[in-house]
Amino acid sequence: MSGFGPGDSFLADCPARLAVELIADKWTVVVLAGLSKGPVRHGELLKLIGDISRKMLTQTLRRLEAHGLVRRHAYAEVPPRVEYELTPLGATLIDPIHTLTEWARANGEAVLDALDADPEPVAQGAPGR
Repeated sequence: MSGFGPGDSFLADCPARLAVELIADKWTVVVLAGLSKGPVRHGELLKLIGDISRKMLTQTLRRLEAHGLVRRHAYAEVPPRVEYELTPLGATLIDPIHTLTEWARANGEAVLDALDADPEPVAQGAPGR
């Protein structure tokens, strides 16, 4: 028995599940952390994050904007200037992100050690684990 009932968080039609799926994306937490100190231009964010393509950063920013976590501000200047910043809703994720970051720092080596100790990782959805 799963222990989940109707109305529980993380069921397919639950807003909490949508929120978790959004922040569980590979780049979401990194982008939000990059915006945590204030407005940033696209190119600056690209350099700050590293190892993300321009296209993926743009897609991530658009998705975060659509979900109300990021605000895009285009200035009427020549040359054009666009900055991204956290909305008040997006800013509510910064403390949990810092907590997760501290956990990763404290436990990253243990996670790698566990990977090294298990020579045959189990595929997702494999029975028996």
